[in-house]
Amino acid sequence: MTLDAPALPPDDRPPVIEFRDVGLTYPGTPPVEALKPCRLTVTAGSFLTVVGPSGSGKSTFLNILGLLDAPSTGTYLLDGIDTGALKDTELTALRGRRLGFVFQAFHLLPHRSALENVALAMLYNGVPRKERDGRALAALERVGLGDRAHAVPTTLSGGERQRVAVARALVARPSVLLCDEPTGNLDTANARSVMALLRELHEDGMTIVVITHDPEVAAQGGRTLAIRDGVLEETPPAVPLRTGARS
Repeated sequence: MTLDAPALPPDDRPPVIEFRDVGLTYPGTPPVEALKPCRLTVTAGSFLTVVGPSGSGKSTFLNILGLLDAPSTGTYLLDGIDTGALKDTELTALRGRRLGFVFQAFHLLPHRSALENVALAMLYNGVPRKERDGRALAALERVGLGDRAHAVPTTLSGGERQRVAVARALVARPSVLLCDEPTGNLDTANARSVMALLRELHEDGMTIVVITHDPEVAAQGGRTLAIRDGVLEETPPAVPLRTGARS
């Protein structure tokens, strides 16, 4: 199946993600074709949402995108780099430089401040120690939490904790922000607040991929894919809901 992006705009934005007949089959009796071979092009600055029921292949798709699982067929290019040609150490380095992750469960260290949680993301990325706090504070300010830099996660609201998680994902200046159910643990107001932040980041040029089961969240993207039984399909664009206050 081919899911190529529309014709490039006049600025000729380059592809950040390219799947060339990428698929993943888990061995077994019988084998499980978790993601059927597909073609996909995502250009820089895109906002892509991906929907599908439980067991549809969303996690497999995200794991391939995040360089956590290697496809069993096809070629995955990230920023033009053939990921299948890299050693494990090279994949780890590429993941740290080019990909930022935001998870449903936040995954923040409870006894570390927001600043420390964000700064720790740079520990293995080669960022000099003297630069980490400054970059971490700048990332927190970017998500509207500069005044909460020294607060620990247990004193933050759910929306604030997810903003810290977004700051942590941004601090390494990745090419792509991968968000796995980023609003799954939030109430409606905080969910809309986090999505408003993601839209702001997209408007600033960030390439964003959001995996979600929520139709309202899916409608925020400029482009939506659906996965069912391992098959990736393009869906008609939806009108995004742009209401809700920040938290």
